[in-house]
Amino acid sequence: MKNKTKTILALATLVTFSTCSTGKTNEMQTASDSTTVKTNTMTNKEKVTALLKAIETGASEPVGYINPNKYIQHNLGVADGLAGFGALLHALPPNSAKVNTIRVFQDGDFVFAHTDYNFFGPKIGFDIFRFENGLIVEHWDNLQETAKPNPSGHTMTDGSTTITDLEKTETNKKFIKQFVDDILVNGKIEKLAEYFSGDNYIQHNPMIPDQLSGLGKALGEMAKQGITMKYDKIHKVLGEGNFVLAVSEGQIGGKHSSFYDLFRVENGKIAEHWDTIEPIPTKENWKNINGKF
Repeated sequence: MKNKTKTILALATLVTFSTCSTGKTNEMQTASDSTTVKTNTMTNKEKVTALLKAIETGASEPVGYINPNKYIQHNLGVADGLAGFGALLHALPPNSAKVNTIRVFQDGDFVFAHTDYNFFGPKIGFDIFRFENGLIVEHWDNLQETAKPNPSGHTMTDGSTTITDLEKTETNKKFIKQFVDDILVNGKIEKLAEYFSGDNYIQHNPMIPDQLSGLGKALGEMAKQGITMKYDKIHKVLGEGNFVLAVSEGQIGGKHSSFYDLFRVENGKIAEHWDTIEPIPTKENWKNINGKF
């Protein structure tokens, strides 16, 4: 509880500083300069990893990686700005949070992470942070309740973590965007095999087994049960080397939903896939007005 209180106090201090135009003491300025020096020596990936871990540890320093004047929140269950982040931490039961970031990637000013969480229950999440001048100014995420291993024994987070083929980042992003557009948005199932190397395909969705044939069978079973899945719009495609994250909006089982799909590309084909699917609440239940995307 003590560590969490320190983090909340740090948030309150930053919010207070952001609303004060005059009157900073020399001590305040020195502390600010010290934080700036530390921040400048860290990569944006390191800052994101440390900030997420602070949810568990209560460390106060990572709060300084957020720009208190510009922080925009897109998690619709959290109020905007640092105050919303602080309120979320305050609501956590003492010593209840666990955070294990499995993968973290950078694409220009964006860093995106794949994390195994336990706060208000076990969840798997993707987080996206946008940076300006070394500080976080915007955040998106997508969370799904942690499920048991899928029919092939894979969890929602295990599998490859090695980043390769950095020179192919843009090519791989275009490839995945085309896949999502062709197959998931426009339903051109006849083109499905073009995106895979034969039947080889590792799947981490908790309901679907490995192999392209397994994907087809699972989708067929969903259709028999009347569960329809439709992607309507691609909002973001971010990547680093052989990993590409697609952020999309659509419907599953008639519910307005957000789809975050992480793909690993190998030799120009989809080799592995992880995802989270989260229902989007109706607007009257939003705690900020920034929208999910």
